[in-house]
Amino acid sequence: MEAVSDVSFEIGDEEFVAIVGPSGCGKSTILNMIAGLVEPSAGVIEIDGWPVTGVPANVGYVFQKDTVFPWRTVRRNIALGLEYRGIRGDAQERRVAAAVSMAGLEGFEDAFPATLSGGMRQRVALVRTLILEPQILLMDEPFGALDLHTKLDLHGELLTLWGQRRQTVVFITHDLSEAITLADRIVVMTRRPGRIKMIYDVKLTRPRDVIRLRETDEYLRAYGEIWHVLGEEFARERAR
Repeated sequence: MEAVSDVSFEIGDEEFVAIVGPSGCGKSTILNMIAGLVEPSAGVIEIDGWPVTGVPANVGYVFQKDTVFPWRTVRRNIALGLEYRGIRGDAQERRVAAAVSMAGLEGFEDAFPATLSGGMRQRVALVRTLILEPQILLMDEPFGALDLHTKLDLHGELLTLWGQRRQTVVFITHDLSEAITLADRIVVMTRRPGRIKMIYDVKLTRPRDVIRLRETDEYLRAYGEIWHVLGEEFARERAR
């Protein structure tokens, strides 16, 4: 099945780009090609001018599900990538402690995932990736299964962490409000096979208050302009 076709765009260093579009339009396929998990059947993915062959060392991936290991505590889940890289002892403990504090998980270091809320598990998954300090952070609908209140909390936390670390972020979402809240640019995809229908520059200033932002004229204007284009694709999908 052809997932995407004739898709071409560039992402700048330290830029936060969101990709939105109808279900099945190839958003996750694009992310998996950037991560080196799927090889494109035509064309090329490049990072810093070099073709992606295999999984790049400087890329981190946060999946749609929290993907924490149920038999590991919070501390040991966060430490997993460090263990793979041979970082142990005091060096590991210092970095894990900093990550726990960053995620607001103090007091839960020895808790198992079954005892945590969905938002807390997603925090564990996020800092488990961030602790490895990837240059590029790929996020595939990481907050899609969460309630609105928890999602907004995590939006604020993600923007704070990104403001401190300034990774390049590619963020997949079905939620247009989420895309506008977080991103510098939004890539709008057509239905399958996915093509780029529009690339929208989000002109909202940073730092952003994820609650009050939605009350501003600038947010409402961006939402209306993008929804006009995105809504056409949803209508075509329903008419199939």
